[in-house]
Amino acid sequence: MTENMYDVIIIGAGPAGLSAAIYTGRARLNTLIIEKEKDGGQIVITSEIDNYPGSLANESGPSLVDRMVAQADRHGAKKVYDTVIACDLKGDIKHVKCKKAEYTAHSVIIAAGAHPRPIGCTGEQEFIGKGVSYCATCDADFFEDMDIYVVGGGDTAVEEALYLTKFGRQVTLIHRRDQLRAIKSIQDRAFANKKLNYMWDTVVTELHGDGILEFMTVRNVKTGEETVIKANEDDGTFGLFGFVGFIPESELFKDQLNLRNGYIVTDDNMHTEIPGVFAAGDIREKSLRQVITAAADGAIAAMEANAYIEGYCLVNLG
Repeated sequence: MTENMYDVIIIGAGPAGLSAAIYTGRARLNTLIIEKEKDGGQIVITSEIDNYPGSLANESGPSLVDRMVAQADRHGAKKVYDTVIACDLKGDIKHVKCKKAEYTAHSVIIAAGAHPRPIGCTGEQEFIGKGVSYCATCDADFFEDMDIYVVGGGDTAVEEALYLTKFGRQVTLIHRRDQLRAIKSIQDRAFANKKLNYMWDTVVTELHGDGILEFMTVRNVKTGEETVIKANEDDGTFGLFGFVGFIPESELFKDQLNLRNGYIVTDDNMHTEIPGVFAAGDIREKSLRQVITAAADGAIAAMEANAYIEGYCLVNLG
């Protein structure tokens, strides 16, 4: 086996990729994880995690990721920090070209994830995890009995706003249009909920605060009028949730794999249409994107990759 030849290459070191690496390592497969930036994916921006089974008290995204990384390391997974720039996934040997080197493997698990589409306002990056969130089920608890604002008007935005009414004092949907885009049944539920308010024809333009989100500026797209919304004095902050879509990290694979709305299409066992190529986590078309489902995807993909490699070796190596 050449220096850069592996049994399995895992693209991405989020929960799906790390879970896959734990399982491939336990299966004694020579495993390489390629991560372009930092371990953990989206959960590293989450200050507390309370919905993952077995989470410690005061668990944070980084602390959970640290334990996942250590576990993958214990099981022998190698890791490089590099950016994948091209892939040739067809054929028995898969080629993954990065900026620094090129790697080959019998199997590839794509766990590159997806990132929330930004709200698009000034100061947004500064307040991620400090008032700004893109995951209601992750962060709703932090804004219990506070004011919560949700940006968006599609199915996801309205459903998440309904979920957030269980926690917030009141929830206000901020939408750039004068009507929701969600399907009628979801709209009916929303308009029947007395804790939901609406700011029509409005966009968030700027966020402000000293360490945490304290006030924001919104603008009416029809009149141009700007309004400053401040946190309740007793609360000191408020929640701003963005649900204007996700951007899957799938551009590299569009010419080789079946995508739907940018997400890689797989079967229930994480198989793509190319033998030996699997997808797991947020990059995969699925109904729920959470740490627990990403980890489950990774475990399934790893075991399917192991079965594929065993079959490949049986046929080709006798």
